[in-house]
Amino acid sequence: MPDEVVNAMARQPTDLADTRLQSLIAACESGMKALLMTERADVFFYAANGHGGWEAVIANLVGPDAVVLVPGTGHFSDNWAEQVEAFGGQALRTPYREGFPIDPAAVEAALRDDIAHRIGAVFVVHTDTASGTTCDLAALRRAIDAAAHPALFVVDVVASLGASPFAMDELGVNVAIGASQKGLMVHPGLAFVAADARAMEVARRNPAHRFYWDWERRKSDHSYRKFCGTPPLSHLAGLEAALGLIAAEGLDRVHARHARLASAVHAAVGCWAGAGALRLFTREARARSVSVTAIEVSPGIDPEALRSVARERFQVAIAGGLGPLGGRVFRIGHLGDLNEAMILGCLAGVEAAMQVQGIACTHGGVDAAIASLVASAA
Repeated sequence: MPDEVVNAMARQPTDLADTRLQSLIAACESGMKALLMTERADVFFYAANGHGGWEAVIANLVGPDAVVLVPGTGHFSDNWAEQVEAFGGQALRTPYREGFPIDPAAVEAALRDDIAHRIGAVFVVHTDTASGTTCDLAALRRAIDAAAHPALFVVDVVASLGASPFAMDELGVNVAIGASQKGLMVHPGLAFVAADARAMEVARRNPAHRFYWDWERRKSDHSYRKFCGTPPLSHLAGLEAALGLIAAEGLDRVHARHARLASAVHAAVGCWAGAGALRLFTREARARSVSVTAIEVSPGIDPEALRSVARERFQVAIAGGLGPLGGRVFRIGHLGDLNEAMILGCLAGVEAAMQVQGIACTHGGVDAAIASLVASAA
């Protein structure tokens, strides 16, 4: 996290009657709309993580016996579908192929089969953090349109917003869900939902009981109603600072930086993979996330042991596998407040840890990353 965000969150919070509070909330709302590239959606903030953002969407859009389509992306689409079912809704899933993004043709086929238009929404995870795979939102929008289906287009941008391009209005996204702890560079604990007029109307017609999550209740000029109680002041202060940093750098430059660092990581892993002990989990180069890279190891290699050595001996924290990928992959994050020197240090630490663990890898991953960075600067 940037020092500016940490320092903003360390400030004493204002009194709830202080006029600066309204300015803070307004700055966060307008900054989020600019980042989401929307002029027509309302933004709602919650003291919650990304799963809380999911629950806000489900509580507002999924009524009794409602049906939603959740295209398969792996661990996180499964989680979201399970939450839908916990609320009494029906979650239809499209098949998931490990290492591949959502298949727009499968989405179109599922919607065409829904002659009665029972499917009320398509719930899409833009970037699956577990697999490091990003789907093509424009292609999915075209699939919904080609099926001539009225389902809402609902997108989880938790792991993508602030790292890869996302234009809510241009893509025809009706609802976007995100959280503070990734590309927004703020402590975990603040979720947001942006909902357009169509989604708000569906929510108004939904008879399901809700209170804290209710969009209509939160659509107010009063801060206490906006947050259904006391606002999370420190998180909002951090978000205001983070949005200011993103605006100062320029969103195009932010996206280019993430793409540049991701390409360097992919080049390093591609080099290491030459020895046959590991490979990039996402098979299609165009679907590899600019936020996080999942590296699959061969059977017999313990990625958790590798993580321990990287952390304890080389001061590099890398992530493990989630859900069905537990024990099969390790992950390198490259989003948020990162630069070239930081990512090269990370890659050097990972390569050193692999040597300590005796994992066969083609040496020179850091050199490959440097070559990628040099080429991108040419």
